[in-house]
Amino acid sequence: MQGRIHSIETTGMVDGPGIRYIIFAQGCLLRCQYCHNPDSWERNAGQFHDTEDLVADIKKYLPYMKHSGGGVTVSGGEPLLQMPFLIDLFKKLKSLGIHTAIDSSGGCYSETESFQAEFQELLNYTDLFLVDLKQIDETKHRELTGSGNRQILSFAKQLSDQQVPMWIRHVLVPGKTDDSEDLQKLGQFISSLASVERVEILPYHKMGIYKWEELGIPYPLEGVESPTEAEVERAKRLMNIVGTPVYA
Repeated sequence: MQGRIHSIETTGMVDGPGIRYIIFAQGCLLRCQYCHNPDSWERNAGQFHDTEDLVADIKKYLPYMKHSGGGVTVSGGEPLLQMPFLIDLFKKLKSLGIHTAIDSSGGCYSETESFQAEFQELLNYTDLFLVDLKQIDETKHRELTGSGNRQILSFAKQLSDQQVPMWIRHVLVPGKTDDSEDLQKLGQFISSLASVERVEILPYHKMGIYKWEELGIPYPLEGVESPTEAEVERAKRLMNIVGTPVYA
């Protein structure tokens, strides 16, 4: 089976445990103002890759994965837009004993029967979800991403209810996602989830601005600087995640 792929990183170390083979899926429904891969938005772009070919390439990195406790992460874009592809790929990977992870915003999550049928099958072959919680406030989330957040919170709740391991990620953007009340509410929501193994606060960075310029898209966060270490520590305190490791 084939999937539309934006790019591949063969030895990533920040998208799940250990050394990981990272597949960036093409296509996303959100339009996050700080996105560092705006060229991954268009669903009909990217290149087709066959799961057999991907697995053959992944096998070359098995020694690094096994030594480091790593595996394969599918990021994006939004991986859940291509669930049949993920199911086929992850089935093959699990037969080889490879740890599997999905980095998702949950932006396309749905409670419809058709989505849930595929999603439930995918859960059988997925060891970890990296869940991007961008903004707890509905109105601010819509301003930041072009979409509301109700389906995203429902996505996290379902993973919690089914005891699917999660790492929660929150990008700290000065003036956009660092409001004190919002951070406190986000921390409360995360504390209500039963299967969160760690929380990552990711400082906003400007490394993807050149892609916006190449695509001719006005960059909406012009002039916004990365948060300081003190601002990251403040966010940790405000979120007050009980019993869950919090990382910058």
